Order: sequence, then structure tokens, then C-alpha cells
Amino acid sequence: MNVRYELRDPKILRWVMDHPGRGTPFSVRGLAEAVGLSHHALIGHLLTGERKDCDFDVAHRIAGVVGVAVLVLFAPPASPDWNDAATKPQYSTPGATPPPT
Repeated sequence: MNVRYELRDPKILRWVMDHPGRGTPFSVRGLAEAVGLSHHALIGHLLTGERKDCDFDVAHRIAGVVGVAVLVLFAPPASPDWNDAATKPQYSTPGATPPPT
């Protein structure tokens, strides 16, 4: 199962990068390196809105590095199973609508 956390707002991430709880401000590359990512693209894409989510472990590492609780930056899925297409509930009842994702 692949649980993904959704970034609440790119502006919040940018603000905590500029005002981290510990130390000096982070650049995109600096945060990626501190988080242990092999490339800085994910951080850049989160900031531009090109990507809206990341793996839960990356979300926790980002939050830890900038010194905030993970829920300040990211929202976990309503149901972890809904991130996995193989376990996503199917709605076959006429008129039934899936819950918002």
C-alpha cells in the first residue's frame, strides 16, 4: 500500500522553508538534500503546485527538517486504502457518488 499525503498549501511550505524552526532558511536544493532526496524536483514541484502530494515518509521527513508538525504542511488521506487503485472502492449502485478525494 502506497500512502500519499497531500500538501495543504504551497505557500505554507515556502514560508516554513524561509522561517524554519531550527537554523537558517532552506533553498529548494538545500531542503531536498536535508530530507535525503536524490533530486530537488519533488520540492520544486510541490512549491509550484505541479505536484500536490508525496509519500507519507517524505512528508514526515520534510516536516521534521523544517521543524513543524507534519499536519501543519500535509493532510493524510481520509482512508489510506483509497490511495491504492487496487483497493479503491467501486461504486456500482446507480446514483451513488464516491466520497471526495
